[in-house]
Amino acid sequence: MCAHSSGMIGFPLRLLAREIYDRVVAIKGVNQVALITGEERIEPPHARWYCCTVESMPVQKDFAFVAIDEGQLGADPERGHIFTDRILHARGREETMILGSESLRPLIRTLLAEAEIISRPRFSVLSYAGTKKLSRLPKRSAIVAFSIEQVYAVAETLRRMRGGAAVVMGALSPRTRNAQVAMFQSGEVDYLVATDAIGMGLNLDVSHVAFASLSKFDGTRRRRLTVAEMAQIAGRAGRHQRDGSFGTLAGEGSEFSPEEVLAIENHEFPRLDWLYWRDAEPRLDSVATLIADLESRPDRPGLMPAPRAIDLSVLKRLSEMPDVQALIRHPVDVARLWEVASLPDFRQMGEEHHSRFVGSLWHYLGQGDRVLPQSLFAGELARLDNIQGDVDTLSARIAGVRTWTYIAHRIDWLADPAVMAERARALETKLSDALHDALRQRFVDRRTAMLLRKTVGDSALFPVEIDGANRVLVDGEDIGTLQGFSFRVDPSAKAGDRKLLLAAAERHLTGLLRQKARDVAMAEDSDFALASDGDGKPAILWKGEPLGLLTKGRSLMQPVFTPVKAVAGLEGDALREIAVRAESWIETQLAKAMGGIVGLQQLSQQADVDGNVRALAVQLAEAGGIAGRHYLADAIAALPKDARGAARKGGIVFGALDIYHHAALKPAAAKWRAALFAARDGRSMPQLPPESAVHLKEWKFAHPGEARNAGYRRVGDEYVRIDLAERVIKKAHEARGQVNSFSMDMAFATSLGLSDAGLKALMRDAGFRYMEAPAEKAETQEELDATAVQCPVSGNDQDGLVIHDQTESEGATPDNNPVDAMQAVPLAQPVHLTHWRWVGLPKPRPQEQRTQRARPVRPKPKDTANSKANPERVPPKAKDASPPSALALQLAALKGLKF
Repeated sequence: MCAHSSGMIGFPLRLLAREIYDRVVAIKGVNQVALITGEERIEPPHARWYCCTVESMPVQKDFAFVAIDEGQLGADPERGHIFTDRILHARGREETMILGSESLRPLIRTLLAEAEIISRPRFSVLSYAGTKKLSRLPKRSAIVAFSIEQVYAVAETLRRMRGGAAVVMGALSPRTRNAQVAMFQSGEVDYLVATDAIGMGLNLDVSHVAFASLSKFDGTRRRRLTVAEMAQIAGRAGRHQRDGSFGTLAGEGSEFSPEEVLAIENHEFPRLDWLYWRDAEPRLDSVATLIADLESRPDRPGLMPAPRAIDLSVLKRLSEMPDVQALIRHPVDVARLWEVASLPDFRQMGEEHHSRFVGSLWHYLGQGDRVLPQSLFAGELARLDNIQGDVDTLSARIAGVRTWTYIAHRIDWLADPAVMAERARALETKLSDALHDALRQRFVDRRTAMLLRKTVGDSALFPVEIDGANRVLVDGEDIGTLQGFSFRVDPSAKAGDRKLLLAAAERHLTGLLRQKARDVAMAEDSDFALASDGDGKPAILWKGEPLGLLTKGRSLMQPVFTPVKAVAGLEGDALREIAVRAESWIETQLAKAMGGIVGLQQLSQQADVDGNVRALAVQLAEAGGIAGRHYLADAIAALPKDARGAARKGGIVFGALDIYHHAALKPAAAKWRAALFAARDGRSMPQLPPESAVHLKEWKFAHPGEARNAGYRRVGDEYVRIDLAERVIKKAHEARGQVNSFSMDMAFATSLGLSDAGLKALMRDAGFRYMEAPAEKAETQEELDATAVQCPVSGNDQDGLVIHDQTESEGATPDNNPVDAMQAVPLAQPVHLTHWRWVGLPKPRPQEQRTQRARPVRPKPKDTANSKANPERVPPKAKDASPPSALALQLAALKGLKF
């Protein structure tokens, strides 16, 4: 065509017409080439070369060259009569060319005796490859299906197995189809799923064609493809001098017969016996005459009357509508009605619904200004202007836009067709882009496709990087996140893709993990932290990511660093560097945070210190630097009084209820102590209270040992910090002096937040009992102030606050002591005295007795009355010979009893 001064080619598909149009534009220039299809019209004023669909060919124009592609489609029941008319009547001044299958030869010889027939052999070999599973299809394959549902099913399977596929269907807009084909041609995807539209001359880089089925529904019935149709589709495999193959998909129940395979490979097809024909220039005297001419029979051999197409069916339905007939008064009206009835059913609504739609258009086109209102056209486009929805929804909207685009290209159907055509074109472009994105999102997984194309040999060629969000990008594709040394697959990946992504990570991340191990080895101490992992185990973190766990070692202060699975999977030097750095950090932190235990260990090794002091230091160190006094009863009893000074000098604080090293109550020490005991006992690391808390009301510890490790003592349903509890007890002893019954101001205890019940519980544990106020005549306030025991004030008495100094000669006050910030009791306020009686603590039992736990004796029911009558009565002893427990001793002390 381009060799002539002008020319026109009629194509079977608008997609093919658009493809050839782009190629001719590249040769002749955009101002010299026209494109005319049902839904698209680009016609520069001086265009000389036309690319058209067969139905849209302007046969009235004069061209030097005219061609009709795929002439054998004259045998198509629905569109064949149009191809036949073009074969019989479309002519170029200099040359007319009819392109088609060899099966068309006898009919061309019959209908056009003067035609010259030239055969062009196929340059490449097309061979049968048999049946293959979808997972075994070679790359650059096209899978042909004959229903939208089957196209979607195959494309979805390919997305999961091979990363995705491009989708090509005749219902797609040219823009969407071109975008999908571009993905396949560029290699972004290696598979194409299409309807039989690709058999109509679409030029694709396809090596293998696989038939998902060998039958299709042709509008009337479901039938097996003819050999010519099979060959037309299979012929898309191979290009120019590159061989191709064809076959079927396994499991679909369709196979080629040997005769069909032989015919396709040898390009031998049955000859066509006829072409369908319909009068292309019917008379327009009346609707009845028009219908009669359209249904007339041909008078030439080799032609058959065309089956009734949808345009003729719509015309006959319209002719039966009274409101339509009322508007037909002239042959011009008949011609216009035939134009309206010829509107293609792009939406595939069916004969009845499409007839109603055409009838609504005729209401405007058959009377008045004989044009559609612009408001109607704009309103329909506005209704379709929505890019939300799935593939099917967007496809339906595009089909609706195609209808109005076709209307806009009818010059006399609108008052301003150019403006409306441009608006429809813009909307179709917008919806086409949205449809392409929806198809890509649904049927293409670029990440999987990219990974499948990588082989072990070329993996190093693709860049691997980690962005600020720790996402791992391989050649720009997100495959997951790297949390510490652990790779986490992208949660959006489907189950079938997880193994593939893990394998890709293992292949590509080796170098990055080695570098990360070196970063750990060179990291500052501030980059590490102690915390509990997801299971509550004590873990060592690097920049917030777990490196390993603390597990049981030879002693409490010698835990073992056990790398987590991700770190343990590293090889050689990388693992060793991380382990050495983590162990070094743990040792440094223990020396800083657990200075109290370190001091006790040093005290236990001093040769110039009394052996009993060293024994006490060893036991206290094993307990984590804090122990109940009853636990160390034997060691304290064996400790000479003159040796206690050395113990106090070593940092040991002797409390009434607890013995502790003064540095053991620091927040850092409490945190590491909790981790060390959790590692030793193989249990979860407990949650610790806030560092500034001195009194806990709502907090719950799992057991007393957990509270003691945190630095707290339980008093009733409350907890108070051990050193402050000892300070309250010390004030009570100072107030008692040498008497057993006394009164004192408990402002300090109240300032800690202790409730009355908590205070009574603490005092009871310390050997004091609460007393009611004496019944004697109350003294005046001045006398109370004069006789009440005042708490000594430490340091300067500023702002009238009474703050007691806990420090003794035997130890210093712990760091971060919040007492200075606690609520204090103003001296000017009235003093509230409480009254107590000292009953003493039970003497500690021998070690062999403390290891046995006596069961409390329950009084018999018959003794209940006597017990109530005489509460001071001594309860009966247990039947067994085991000594009473510490709890029993304390209960007895509460009632003033002795064992």
